[in-house]
Amino acid sequence: MKHKLLNLGLIITSLFGYLEWGQDNTAFLFQAEWDVIKKLFEDPANILHPFTLIPMFGQAILVATLIQKQPSRMLTYVGIACLALLILMVAFIGIIETNFKMIGSAIPFIACAIMTIIFLRKNRAS
Repeated sequence: MKHKLLNLGLIITSLFGYLEWGQDNTAFLFQAEWDVIKKLFEDPANILHPFTLIPMFGQAILVATLIQKQPSRMLTYVGIACLALLILMVAFIGIIETNFKMIGSAIPFIACAIMTIIFLRKNRAS
């Protein structure tokens, strides 16, 4: 049960990643994902970008682990890796630009990912 709660925490914390680009462009990850899903039906070629598709794939994998009777450790690791690509990039850009909103939005996911990895390594035998 704890494995599923940690995976749910990974999904939720990833949705609140804060993105800033250009002059006045800002969005939380859940807002950006909603725009991507809407554009998927209008112009799918426009959203084909690794930083768009890989994190969404990671979230889908983590959602799949929530409906498994015994969540797969390997799927959890893959989901974390896919989401970490974007979240760590957000944290890196936040550090470079000293943007505390971006850094602060990445910290919960990073902390949850570390806790999940520690949990999975401790319970490797089961």
